[in-house]
Amino acid sequence: MVKVDMFTMCLVQDGDKVLLINRPSERGFPGYIAAGGKVDFPESLTEGAIREVREETGLKVKELIYKGLAEFVDPQQNYRYMVFNYLAKSFEGELLDNPPEGELRWVPIKEALNLPMQPWFRRRFPLFFEKGTFEIYEIREQTAEGKRNETVKILHDFA
Repeated sequence: MVKVDMFTMCLVQDGDKVLLINRPSERGFPGYIAAGGKVDFPESLTEGAIREVREETGLKVKELIYKGLAEFVDPQQNYRYMVFNYLAKSFEGELLDNPPEGELRWVPIKEALNLPMQPWFRRRFPLFFEKGTFEIYEIREQTAEGKRNETVKILHDFA
């Protein structure tokens, strides 16, 4: 049996800025990141993305644009971890005063990669603004020597 975990990530854009969360170390994945989280069963992927943005930022996003899939598989553990990525340029509401995941900050897109962030988010960030959709597919396997091999394929612009 294969175990599958599904998550969403939604980057909120307002003109030349994006909304990022500065997650503290104790929340996991420290550094700047977009809103997102686990898809609750039986909600749809877009319902999960909308809910996560609202819970983490206070904003209600509209007109989600599907940008792509980032996933990793571990064949030895029969495990697949999937993150469905969205861009939202339309939203309403006010930012939370005390957001649960960390400080909220509108950041100019051109400056975002200068901020501390997880390597996987840094790799994915520019893909939100490219034409078409992307797919990041990683295979993670332990070798006999105890090292982890990663094979990464990044495909984009299927349109």
